[in-house]
Amino acid sequence: MKFRDGMWLAAEGKTVQYAEDIYTTTEREDGKAIKLLCPTRHIYSRGDVLNLSTLSIDIEAQFDGVISLEVCHFTGALRHGPNFDLYPDGYPECNPSISKSSKGTTISSGSLSATVHPDQHTFDIRFHATDGLRELTSLLNRSVGLAYSPAISNPKQVEDLRDLKHYVFTQTELGVGESIHGLGERFGAFNKVGQNIEVWNEDGGTSSDQAYKNVSFWMSSRGYGVFIDTPDKIDLEIGSERCCRLQTSVESQRLKWYLIYGPTPKEVLTKYSILTGKPGKVPAWSFGLWLSTSFTTNYDEETVTHFLEEMKERSIPVEVFHFDCFWLRSFHWCDFVFDSKYFPDPAGQMSRLKSANLVNKISVWTNPYVGQASPVFAYAAEKGYLLKRENGDVWQWDLWQTGMGLVDFTNPEAVKWFEGCLDSLYDLGVNCIKTDFGERIPTKGVKWFDTKVDPQRMHNFYAFIYNKIVYETLQRRYGKNQAVLFARTACAGTQRFPLCWGGDCESTPAALAESIRGGLSIGLSSFSSWSCDIGGFEGNPPPWIYKRWVAFGLLCSHSRLHGSNSYRVPWLIDDDDRSSGNCTEVLRTFVRLKRRLMPYLYSQATQSFRMGWPTSLRACALEFPDDSTAWYLDRQFMVGESILAAPVFTEAGDVEFYLPAGKWTSFWDGKTAQGPGWRRETHGFNTLPLYVREGTVLTLGKENDVDGEGFGYDWLEGGEVRLYCVKEGDKATVVDKEGNEVGTLVVGKDGGIEGIEEALKGDWGFWRISELDKAQ
Repeated sequence: MKFRDGMWLAAEGKTVQYAEDIYTTTEREDGKAIKLLCPTRHIYSRGDVLNLSTLSIDIEAQFDGVISLEVCHFTGALRHGPNFDLYPDGYPECNPSISKSSKGTTISSGSLSATVHPDQHTFDIRFHATDGLRELTSLLNRSVGLAYSPAISNPKQVEDLRDLKHYVFTQTELGVGESIHGLGERFGAFNKVGQNIEVWNEDGGTSSDQAYKNVSFWMSSRGYGVFIDTPDKIDLEIGSERCCRLQTSVESQRLKWYLIYGPTPKEVLTKYSILTGKPGKVPAWSFGLWLSTSFTTNYDEETVTHFLEEMKERSIPVEVFHFDCFWLRSFHWCDFVFDSKYFPDPAGQMSRLKSANLVNKISVWTNPYVGQASPVFAYAAEKGYLLKRENGDVWQWDLWQTGMGLVDFTNPEAVKWFEGCLDSLYDLGVNCIKTDFGERIPTKGVKWFDTKVDPQRMHNFYAFIYNKIVYETLQRRYGKNQAVLFARTACAGTQRFPLCWGGDCESTPAALAESIRGGLSIGLSSFSSWSCDIGGFEGNPPPWIYKRWVAFGLLCSHSRLHGSNSYRVPWLIDDDDRSSGNCTEVLRTFVRLKRRLMPYLYSQATQSFRMGWPTSLRACALEFPDDSTAWYLDRQFMVGESILAAPVFTEAGDVEFYLPAGKWTSFWDGKTAQGPGWRRETHGFNTLPLYVREGTVLTLGKENDVDGEGFGYDWLEGGEVRLYCVKEGDKATVVDKEGNEVGTLVVGKDGGIEGIEEALKGDWGFWRISELDKAQ
């Protein structure tokens, strides 16, 4: 939202007032914050203090490297919920200091400081490294303010705010060449400078500026990030109102954000995850292939069994089979009752599929709505489990499901009922839940059971409540680290309830690129696990798109075949083509590759859960923050810290990608290349650019699935250790299938590997790039 018309004028229909002075600077009694009183005009005489607005600014030390800033106009405004669940694992130690010098008043929180200019008439708040080596950003002249819309001509109009919108905003400085990233799963340009972004969950697919997963956190290439502490609608003008500033505005009396200093982007993410929660740990088996019925396709027990038998016959192990919407009766979504016409014995069916080693786990689709055609609607409405309008009616509309209502998760009894419905699915043999929808949450004319919550703030926050409830039921049934969701909507903190997927994409090269940008972007909000619909959701992918997407999708942390109105089993994509490079062969190749990578991949994932990092897709900038090019790479990604992957977007196989500084080795043929620099290659369907970083000790497991053991196999029993241009001291952590650290492989002085006996068992082969060293 723009408050100005160019540089000099206020925007039409808006009154804008800026904090002009810092009239007083006061230290809070506990020594952890300073409070600024900021009039909206310069104060030169006593008479100047009359008939004007003031803004109060609280700057508070949170923990090492983190300082919060809150701007408030009318402090008497109620603080309505819901609020983000911050510091879920407890508050870190904080030892702040406040000092005064000729440069002004400085509050320090470990490595990060904020300095307020000593001159009352100079509005200047600078955020910088405490050691003075790095300037991060500043709030300068006319960078903090309030606005009314429509414009007011008389201050008395503020007597009644019902017909006025009131905004608070800040404008932080953007440095020359600075780039901005994150803000959840966004499918547009990776660098957000020049964009207007609304942090507001919408069901908009992957090809617009709308997003399913809006996270109010952005990361700067200058070594800091900002978390905006409100689930309310946030409007960001990122170098788009003033080219040199990032404007954050909310329709509220308050705006609070946390500035997080790394200095590396990995450290920024770790501190952000302390603030909003660590990403949840997912089990190793969940990294295997998920196969879906797809959305509107016709299927029953015979169809499902046939698909799984064919996959087994073609040596493509399926870890999880997913039943999408039509396991339920039409118009009854979501009342948790299997359609008996197509699934007369759901518990028996699931048991038969598992006992035949056709699949290891079962997933079903759900959403938080109830269609009025189901008798469950009348029951839930009578009990008060559904959201109501202000006049007491159940809130309903016909978008998606006829006359559907929305489960009111602010009602504890509704939560218990919903949990009981989920438990009935687990009793049948369901192991995972796809938590679809949850974006279109109404804000006007509705009344939640908890009257203390603001409907506007509930819109984004509903995603947190919804996924938390389902995730915790899975934890209670299957164990703390065995719970797995497939969620579409999210907000800040939802990374605690993994995992999520990218939503409704088309079956095109452009949509493949959109999905990659979405995965990269949400990874910069501490979501360790992410997936997408392989082949695209909408439409029928031509075989070449399907195969290129398979190569990408099996290098994501989680991999699912899912579509809208057509099946995604490979033999139906290419009419069961048996020539070299057919869909079945390509899918088998990349499922086997991912399974072999599990010792490395799960070790990287375990570290990511602990540190708040993405596993894959991991933006190259996280590993190479000092490489300016890395901050613009949105067609490639890191799989953990050591493997770089570049998806192919053409049928012919030509691809351009960038290797950062260092020596890189092709995973496929051992040929080496030197970075930094751009490369062009051509790939068939069974490969893509996959390069291993120098200094990598890569542990690979077995290639073939044995009798349905899946991806949670014991990879410590034997495999291969590859050494890529290693030197003394290079190492790799080895974890078991539960994620427990069992040892470390370290390169010794003579180039040998130490720690093998402690970490590995069975038969292992060794491979060194120094023996081949096929330089290109």
